[in-house]
Amino acid sequence: MRLRILLATLLLPLLVWAALPLVSSADPQSDIDRLQGRIDQKQAQLDRVKGRAQILTSDITAFTRRIDELQSSVNGLQDRQDAIQTQLDAKRLELIRTQDELRTVRARLARLRTRLDSARRTLAARLVELYKSDEPDIVSVVLDSDGFAELLENGAYLQRIGEQDGRIITSVRDAKLEAAAETTRLDTLERRQQQIADEIYQRRNEVARARIAVERRRDAVDRMRAGKRDLLRGVNAQAGELHEDIRGMQAQQSRIERQIQAAQNPSSTASDPGPVRGGGRFVWPVSGPITSPFCESRSWESCHPGIDIGVAEGTPVHAGGSGTVIMASYNGGYGNYTCIDHGGGISTCYAHQSAIQVSVGQQVSQGQVIGLSGNTGFSTGPHMHFEVRINGAVTQPLNYLG
Repeated sequence: MRLRILLATLLLPLLVWAALPLVSSADPQSDIDRLQGRIDQKQAQLDRVKGRAQILTSDITAFTRRIDELQSSVNGLQDRQDAIQTQLDAKRLELIRTQDELRTVRARLARLRTRLDSARRTLAARLVELYKSDEPDIVSVVLDSDGFAELLENGAYLQRIGEQDGRIITSVRDAKLEAAAETTRLDTLERRQQQIADEIYQRRNEVARARIAVERRRDAVDRMRAGKRDLLRGVNAQAGELHEDIRGMQAQQSRIERQIQAAQNPSSTASDPGPVRGGGRFVWPVSGPITSPFCESRSWESCHPGIDIGVAEGTPVHAGGSGTVIMASYNGGYGNYTCIDHGGGISTCYAHQSAIQVSVGQQVSQGQVIGLSGNTGFSTGPHMHFEVRINGAVTQPLNYLG
C-alpha cells in the first residue's frame, strides 16, 4: 500500500506535465528570426544552384563551340561528298563512252578477221590455181607470140594477172596490220575500262565513308543538344522551386512584421511607416532587415553593389536625400531602376521596383516617395536594392545612412 502511494506521488507530476498542451513561442520576433534563418538557407541553396547554372552555362558555351566545329566538319564533308559524286558521275559517263567504243572496236575487229580469213582463202586458192594451170612466164609468152600484136595482148594479160595477185597480197597484208592494230587498241581499251571501273569503285567507297562520318557527327551534335536541354530544364526547375520557397517565406515574414508593427502602434493603419531617419546624410529608403550586405560575394558576381532590404512588394520607396532624378527606367538585371544626383558626385540608386513614380529631371526632396518596391529584373524575391555611388562607383551605403 505504501509502495503504491509512493509510485502515485512520483508519477503524478509526470502525468500532469505530459498532459500540458504543446504551444509554440508567442514571440513573433523569434518566428521572424527562424524564418530568416530558413530564408538564408534557401538563399544559400539558390546561390549554389545558380553556381551550377553558371558552370552549366560555361559547359553550354563549350558545347556550342563544339557544335559549331562539328557543323563546320559536316558542311565540309557534305561538300566533299558532292564533289566525289560529281566525279563519280563523270567517271560513269566516261565508262559508258569507253564501253560503246569498245563494242565498236570489237565489231570492227570481227569484220577485219572475217576479211582476213577471206583474203587468206582467196590467196590460197590463187596459189593453187597458179600451180595447177602452169601459167607461162614472160619469156615463154614472148617466144610463143605470133607477131607484135599478139605479144602485146599476152603482155597485158600477164599484167592483169599480176595486178590481181598483188591486190590479193596487199589485202591480206593490210588486213593483218589493221587486225594487229585493232587488237592492240582493244587491249588498251580493256585496260582503260578496268582502270575506270576501279576508280569508280574507289570513289564509291569514299562517298560511303564520308556519308558515315557525316551521320556520326550529326548524331553527336544531336546528343550534345539533347543533353544541354536536359541540364537546362533540370536547373531551371530547381531554381524555380527555390524561388517559390523563398517568396513564400518572405511573404510569411512580412505578415509577421506587420503584426509586430500593429502591436507596437495599434493606432497606426498606414502601410508606409515613412522614411527612417538617423545620424547619416541619407534616410533609409524603406524600413526592413538587410537580407544581403554590401559587396557580398555571389556565384554570379564578385561584389554585390549595394544592400538588399527585405520588404513586401508595393512598399513605398523614399528618396534618401534631395536632388535631381537622373535615371528612371527599366535597366536589365536591375529591373525598374531610379538614380538621384545629390551633388558633389554623390548619387543614390533604387532597383527592382514594381513601379517608378518620378521622371528624369524631376527635383525630389529627402523622404519623398519615388516608387514602390518589387521584384523586377534579376531578383530572387520582393525587396529593395539600395546603392550609394561616388562619381558613379558604388560604395558602402551604411556609411551614409542614418
